[in-house]
Formats: sequence, C-alpha cells, structure tokens
Amino acid sequence: LLNAADHYGLEELRRACLGFLHGCINVDTVCLLLKSAEKYIQYKATKSLVQKALEFVDTNGESVLRLPFFTSLPEHVVRLILSREDLRAEEITKFQAVLFWSRAHVERNPGMTLKAAISPFLECISFHHIPATTLMQSVRPTNVVPDQKIMTALAYQADPTSIDLNSLPETPTRLRLSLLI
Repeated sequence: LLNAADHYGLEELRRACLGFLHGCINVDTVCLLLKSAEKYIQYKATKSLVQKALEFVDTNGESVLRLPFFTSLPEHVVRLILSREDLRAEEITKFQAVLFWSRAHVERNPGMTLKAAISPFLECISFHHIPATTLMQSVRPTNVVPDQKIMTALAYQADPTSIDLNSLPETPTRLRLSLLI
C-alpha cells in the first residue's frame, strides 16, 4: 500500500502508511522489515522506511544483533548494519552476531565453509576493542579469525604505539543505502 501510494502520488496516504510503519518498528519487527523491504527498495518511501529501521538498529544494536531472525538477513544488509558509524553495539556482540549469521549461512549453503562465510564481515569488527581475555577465550577458539588479526589486536592493547592506527578498523566507513539494491 505504501509503495502504491508512492507510485501514484497519493501523498496523504503515503504519509499515513509511513507514520503507521514507523510506529511498528521495534526489536521484534525490525529484521523482518529490513528483509522484506529489499524487494521494494526502488521506491522512495521504502528507502525512507529502511532508513528509519536502520536508525532503530543503530540505537538498539545490542538487542537486534542478538535476535535469532538476524541470521536470516541477506549478507549485504548485515554488512550495512555492521558498517554503520552510529551502531551502538560492543565489538564482541558484532563478532557473535556474524558468527551466528555465518553458521546459519553455511547450513543453508552446504558447500560454504564457516571461514569463507564470516570473512566479508571481519573488516567491520574492531578486534582491538575486544578485551584480550575475550579474544583468547572466545574469539580465537572459533578458528575463523586469522591469527594475524588477533595478534595485531593484542599488540595494540599492549602498546598502542606499536601498531599503525591506519591498519586498524576504528569506525568502518559508512555504507550507503544503495547497497540494498
């Protein structure tokens, strides 16, 4: 209805639909909304709705990244979420989310390895912000993060001047909404 109103220029109906949908964005609906919106992203109203959903994810990152339905999002949407500058989530939460997403992806794609599935997301995680004990006890045993990344993170924590800051992902570059297309 929203996209039909947008397509036919029914501005009042479009505003009413957007207002209703904005009110429906919550932790239980945001992932489903992002997944569903992908089909209609060519419409301006859908882009506006997706932007609102992403802003909600930014604010509620810790909760959203822990949702079971997060694993059903397409890869590019997961990357978009993880790359947002305003995402409020601990780096270990991001890692756990992509680990669960990658495991689900491997189950749906039997020829895929876990390392290959998680690889595109590793640049979105600032491992040097994860405490050393957590890196060694929780991240390393998964065998999906290259030892070099872990060693670099540990070296930075031991002596920040020993590592070139440009080699560390501090805040990933913001990805554009157009990546959903």
